[in-house]
Amino acid sequence: MSDAAIDRARGFMLLNGRLLERRLFAHAYEDGSASAVVAALEAYRNADGGFGNALEPDKRAPPSQPQDAEVALRTLDAVNAMTPDRVAPLCDWLASVTTPAGGVPFSLLSANAFPHSPWWGVAEDHPPANLNPTAAIVGLLLKHGIDHPWIGAATDYCWSAIEASGSADFHEIACVEVFLAHAPDRARADRLLRRILERVAAPGVVALDPDATGYVQKPLDFAPTPQSPFRALFDEATIGRHLAALAARQQADGGWPLSWDALSPGVEMEYRGRVTLSALATLQAYGR
Repeated sequence: MSDAAIDRARGFMLLNGRLLERRLFAHAYEDGSASAVVAALEAYRNADGGFGNALEPDKRAPPSQPQDAEVALRTLDAVNAMTPDRVAPLCDWLASVTTPAGGVPFSLLSANAFPHSPWWGVAEDHPPANLNPTAAIVGLLLKHGIDHPWIGAATDYCWSAIEASGSADFHEIACVEVFLAHAPDRARADRLLRRILERVAAPGVVALDPDATGYVQKPLDFAPTPQSPFRALFDEATIGRHLAALAARQQADGGWPLSWDALSPGVEMEYRGRVTLSALATLQAYGR
C-alpha cells in the first residue's frame, strides 16, 4: 500500500471511526499500544462478563450478545492480548446462555427490544445453537490455550454441527475455519476442511467478478491472507484482479464502503471503520 492510501485511511478513522477502531488503527500502523485497544474494548463489557453495547454496530442492544463476544475475542486476538483473566468472565457468561446442544445462539431475544438490522431479530423464545459464532469463539479460545469448563462441551457441539452441516454460507464457513484451524484433532479437522473447500469451490458460491456489487462474497473475503486455506482455490490472476479492485474501492474520504444497507448513517460510519481496517489488513497481508 502507498503511504498516501494509509494517510487517507488515517484521516477517515480520525474523522469517523470509533475509539476502538482508531486505537486498532494506531496499533497496526502507528506503534499504538495493545493496552490502549484493550481499554477501549472494555467499555463494551457488561457486568455479567459478556460484551454488548453495539460492539457489533448493526444491532444497538446494550445487553450482552454472542456476536459481540466474537468481536471482543477477535479484537484481543488482533493485538495478542487474550489472557485467562480477561476472558474467564466472558466464558462464564457464554455458559449462562449456552443451549442444551452445547453452543450459543446467533442472536438472543434481548436484541429485539432495540434497533437492529433484520437479520439480528429473534423469532423464538429459545433460539438454537449456531456455528456462527460458536465455532469462531471456541477456535479463538483454543488458539490462545484458554482453559475453561465451557470450552469442552462447546468443542463437542462444533464437531457434531460441522459434521452435519452442508452449508456454503460465508458467515458460517468463516467461523468454522477458525475452529478447524485450532482444533486439537488435526486429522478430523483436515478432513472436514477438505469437505468445506469442495463446497466453496462449487460454481456460484464465490463472486469471481471483482466489480460485482451488493452483498456478495469474493475471493478475498474467503482468503483475506495468503495463508488462508481458501487461497488455494484461486489462481494468481484472480487474486491480483481482486486486490486491485479492493484498493480501488477506497473512497474519497479515505475509508472503504459497505456492501449492505446499514441501520442508520451513524451506524454506517461505525461499521465503515471496521471494514476499512479489514481492507487495509488484507492489502497489507498480500504485500499491496
